[in-house]
Amino acid sequence: MESKKNVFEMGKLKAQEITIKKGCSSPPKSLLIVTPSESGKYPVVLFLHGFLLSNNYYSLLLNHISSHGFILVAPQLSVILPCSTRDITGAAKVTDWLAGNLQALLPTGVEANLQELALAGHSRGGHAAFSLILGCTKTTLKFSALIGVDPVAGPFKGYQIPPRILTGKPSSMELGIPAMVIGTGLGEKKKMFFPACAPEGVNHKEFYYECKPPCYHVVVKDYGHLDMLDDDAPKVTKCVCTNGVNCKDLMRRSTGGIMVAFLKAYLMEDNESLEAIFDGSLVAPAELSPVERRLE
Repeated sequence: MESKKNVFEMGKLKAQEITIKKGCSSPPKSLLIVTPSESGKYPVVLFLHGFLLSNNYYSLLLNHISSHGFILVAPQLSVILPCSTRDITGAAKVTDWLAGNLQALLPTGVEANLQELALAGHSRGGHAAFSLILGCTKTTLKFSALIGVDPVAGPFKGYQIPPRILTGKPSSMELGIPAMVIGTGLGEKKKMFFPACAPEGVNHKEFYYECKPPCYHVVVKDYGHLDMLDDDAPKVTKCVCTNGVNCKDLMRRSTGGIMVAFLKAYLMEDNESLEAIFDGSLVAPAELSPVERRLE
């Protein structure tokens, strides 16, 4: 059981952060790279941040994942545009840039395995990630797995931001790769005068409903849309969305552990932790409900 417990705790590898600024001879977007510092060959995860957020607000979550043997690349995308179109284009450009450029930025002895590449995104970044996989923009590298962390496709039910990828039809998303959708139980609740950050009808439930198998859906029941961010993220991130009342570290460890288990299953052919989460033998720090999947 030791290996199963590990996904919800920091892994055995020390993670290192590398910040790269956008420039003429640099990546098409500024990047936060979080990588194991120990020599080895590691799968790569491209992570897209959410609306009005910065890539460095996710430092603790990305460090958790990296400590289990993954290289995280988080581009700084557009912040205020009310659609995902530019984010999708930017993510595609970064993806194409990885093949010839990522390796030179990594610590000595660390090798990026771009044959095992996953795409993940939070909030509007989740919408952008799904849109990219659905072919809204082509990339030279191929993704092997997809994760949406409380993905959101619009400000309210019945209205989607471009590109409009939700159809309302079950299993209508032809992704071609396995998908994990992580939701929050409080994301669809309003906070004072603010609308819900992950409204019903355009949130994680609809994304999972429309995914073609194999697909997974896990909801962190007592936490909100931004509760996986770092504790020192700007105070405004704590004001606009309904938050959980318990320690945010429990949310980060739960979200990070789910992501690690899924990535291990589909990038490393190690499904022990993922199966343990779904059969109930591995309990997350925060309550997960529902925990469901469709494999065929």
